[in-house]
Amino acid sequence: MSEQDTTRRSFLAATGSAASAVALGSGFAEESAAQETTSGGQDGGQGGGTLNLINSTLSTLDPIKATDTASGEVIQQVFDALMNYPNGQTNVETLLAKGYQVSDDFKTYTFNLKQGVTYHNGDELTAQDFVYSFERLAASDESRRAYFILDSIGVKHSTDDAGNYVPESMGVSAPDDYTLKLELAEPFHATLPMLAYTSFAAVPEGLVGDIQGYDGQLTYQEFSTSDPVGCGPFSFDQWSSNTDVSVSRFGDYHGDVPNVEGVHWQIMSDANARYTYAMNQNADAFSIPTQFYNPNKVNVQNTDDRGRQVGTYGPVRNGETLNYVGVSTIDAYYMGFNTNQVPKPVRKAAAYAMNQQQLVQQVFKGRGEPAYHLTPPAIYPGGTEAYTQHAEQNYPYGYGQTNLQKARQVMEEAGYGPNNKASFTFTVYQSSNTWPQVGQLLRDKLASAHIQMNIESAPFSTLLKRGRQGNLQAYSLGWVMDWPAPDNFLQLLNPPQTDTSQDAPISYFNWSGTNASQRAKQAWNTVQQNTAPTDAAEKQRNQAYVQMETANWQDVALLPVYHELEQRFWYDGVDIQKFGAAGTSRQMFNQASVDQSGGGSN
Repeated sequence: MSEQDTTRRSFLAATGSAASAVALGSGFAEESAAQETTSGGQDGGQGGGTLNLINSTLSTLDPIKATDTASGEVIQQVFDALMNYPNGQTNVETLLAKGYQVSDDFKTYTFNLKQGVTYHNGDELTAQDFVYSFERLAASDESRRAYFILDSIGVKHSTDDAGNYVPESMGVSAPDDYTLKLELAEPFHATLPMLAYTSFAAVPEGLVGDIQGYDGQLTYQEFSTSDPVGCGPFSFDQWSSNTDVSVSRFGDYHGDVPNVEGVHWQIMSDANARYTYAMNQNADAFSIPTQFYNPNKVNVQNTDDRGRQVGTYGPVRNGETLNYVGVSTIDAYYMGFNTNQVPKPVRKAAAYAMNQQQLVQQVFKGRGEPAYHLTPPAIYPGGTEAYTQHAEQNYPYGYGQTNLQKARQVMEEAGYGPNNKASFTFTVYQSSNTWPQVGQLLRDKLASAHIQMNIESAPFSTLLKRGRQGNLQAYSLGWVMDWPAPDNFLQLLNPPQTDTSQDAPISYFNWSGTNASQRAKQAWNTVQQNTAPTDAAEKQRNQAYVQMETANWQDVALLPVYHELEQRFWYDGVDIQKFGAAGTSRQMFNQASVDQSGGGSN
């Protein structure tokens, strides 16, 4: 997941976690040690028991405000959108829409809604609910995803003299109760995939009074923390901050009614606590924190047609052999630099010192691939082979190697030395047990290049807040796909969107005033001028994507580290379909089942 909150088209200039680390669908996200779930599958509605999982700290239950994968996983169960990524795969399908039509110029989308869909409060879904929900997304002060609809998809709308969205001016209408019409200013190649994101979920019209024309049936606090109303497969039960959250089977669900009676997530950040909880079989499915993970215990029995590794893991501490699936998800984890506070020679020295291959093997224990681009391999122009070839031939700081001689050279040429050392602080998110190790390895190498690097930790939410305010020098973050296209990731490298003096920068680099930042800005403009779903436009976008990657290499505003292999482990007696490249946070659990005769926990 990603993070954003602005409505100003003039600032965003057409955009599309996570930043942060890892969100995070999409967008900013925390490391997957905090994202835990299961895998298998069957149709449903008559089963029982509770699916017990582990989650990290949630921020909100409001679809338009959530930017973290922890919140997103719960929201995915409670709210439905027009479209869906089935089981977190990247092939988009209809969900609340039963069909749609696209105009010849790709600017008008008409959706025919399912009829008889019921919300958890008993209301019936209508097209007017989407008009209201999309207006909340664009106009609510609580929205951090306004750019999704106003700039990424680019729904027609008006702005005032300051570039702010004019309420109720969007080209979203309901010709009748079951027809929804979207009018775009320009064609956009990923409209349908974007509409699968939970920010576009349906909420009953007028439920929350946070936009013009509505007083609201619930206060915002009630809706976002204790009474979220959607029409997803599960209805909300309760959320105790930093303790647990649970949902219950919604018997009137319009799709496959859940097999299980409910889903319960225990909220815990400490790796030891998570692993102990899982080993005591209090969780049915989970990820294993890296410090407890042993790659030699993985037995991959087959790789399916989507590239997912399937097999077993173990035996683990309690003597059990677990079921296993590993998926190369569409994400990127990186070290970001505030270019206002960390000089370019220091950033370049860090790039020379960092050996991504070494970090993947020694720190992340092989749970991913080294990253040299922000764009993940699966969606890089030309695919994985083109990604690797371009990095091997062009990455300027050493492909798969450390070059401390060059690191020292770039620092000494800039006037640094034993008696004139540079210093900066690297901030990692508190729940991570791997990023501190990344920092320590890098710190030790940079010491020989006249750089003193300090390491500090902060809660994930605090890290994001400080980043938006420009109060970080360097930091660990990542981005999980919101939609499977390079522009979803490369928007982070659009220089105007890195300006922390703005209300809500999408990344925290303050990247401007250099030849490379200008090239990145021009390349992003090319992307935005070629948004149509045509071969000719795609060719122009692909060239611009690569230009943005190489511009970032030149200035090292963002230093790619790795692309994750997301894993899930689960006990016998639990059955959930395998997740796809969109990750576990994009998967609905209505097809999960728990064997109450003895396999899963209760």
